[in-house]
Amino acid sequence: MSNQSEILNQQSVIIVTGAAGFIGSCMVQYLNEQGYENLYLVDDFGVEEKRKNWESKKFTQIIERHNLFDWLNTKAPAIDFVIHLGARTDTTEFNYEIHRELNYNYSVDLWNYCVAKQVPFVYASSAATYGDGALGYNDDHEVIEQLQPLNPYGVSKNEFDKWAVKQTNQPPFWAGLKFFNVYGPNEYHKGRMASVIWHAFNQIQKDGVVKLFKSHRPDFKDGQQLRDFVYVKDVVKVIFWMMEETLKANRESQVNELPNNDLRLTSSLYNLGTGTARSFDDLVKATFAGLDLDPNIQYIDMPLDIRDKYQYFTEANMQKLKNAGYNSAFYSLEEGVNDYVRHYLTGLKIY
Repeated sequence: MSNQSEILNQQSVIIVTGAAGFIGSCMVQYLNEQGYENLYLVDDFGVEEKRKNWESKKFTQIIERHNLFDWLNTKAPAIDFVIHLGARTDTTEFNYEIHRELNYNYSVDLWNYCVAKQVPFVYASSAATYGDGALGYNDDHEVIEQLQPLNPYGVSKNEFDKWAVKQTNQPPFWAGLKFFNVYGPNEYHKGRMASVIWHAFNQIQKDGVVKLFKSHRPDFKDGQQLRDFVYVKDVVKVIFWMMEETLKANRESQVNELPNNDLRLTSSLYNLGTGTARSFDDLVKATFAGLDLDPNIQYIDMPLDIRDKYQYFTEANMQKLKNAGYNSAFYSLEEGVNDYVRHYLTGLKIY
C-alpha cells in the first residue's frame, strides 16, 4: 500500500461494538497501533470493571450500546467500516430471549444500517454454531441450516448467520467470523466464561495445581479433550486485514472509477481458528511453562449442567480464509500462551 493510501485509510472512521469487552478492546488497541484513532466505541460503559480495557485507548467518542441507533440517526456521521464484536457470550445463560435481543436483533439492525449507508460490515459469529461437530467444522453456507448448536448462545449466532446469507440487500462487503476458542489479555472480567488459561493461571497462583474436567466419554482420556485455541492477537489481525483490504479496494475504485476485480476476499462466513486442535493438557502445560513451573494437574468431574452439551473436539477448516488471501502465520499454542502469561497475566496488564 502506498503511503498516501495508508494515510487515507488511517483517517477512516470506524465503529467498534463490544469495545469495552475482551476481543473488542484488543481490536481497538490493534487499530491504535496501526494508526487508526477515528474510532467510535460502542458498549455498555456502565460496567465499571471493564473501564481499564478502554480508558487508555485513543478514540473519538464512546457511545452506549442502547443509544447507538438514535445517535446514528441524529448525528448521521460518515462511517467507513463497522466491526461488530458486541454480544452476550455466556453459554450458561439459557434464556434465549436475552441472546436473541443482543445477538440477533441488534445485529440485524446494524446490518440494515450498513446496507442503507453502504458501509462494510464484519461481525463475530462463533464456533458454537457447529454444535457437537457431527457435521464437521466447514464454513460452507450450505450446512448452516442443518447445524444444531448446543446452547442458546450458539443458536442465536447461527440464526443470524442463516439470516445474513439469505439477504439480497447486503453491505458492500460483509464477513461473519466463526471464532473458535479465543484466549488472551483483557478477558479478566468474563468470570466463568474466561479462557482455561486465565483460570489455570489463577489456580496456579492460589494452589499450585490446575483442575481440569475429566472426560465423560470413553473415546477421550482425561485432559485430552481437543479444541482449536486461537490467540486474540491473531483474531484482531485477521479482522484488520479484512478491513484494510476492503478500504484499499474502495479507495482504488474511487480513483479509477472501476471496480477492483482482483480482490480475492469476498463476502462470506469465515472460520477463525488456527486449524489445529490441541488438548487441554497441552494448554495447561504451556501455562505452567509460562511461569517456569513443572505441571501439576488434577482431574475433576464435569458439572452436570454442561456435561451433555460439552464439545470434545473442535478444529477450524481454515481453507476459505487462506483462499481469500490471508497468509500470515498464526501463533502456536505455546507461543500464544507464553506471550499471554508472561506479558499480561503476570502483573495483570491490559493490552
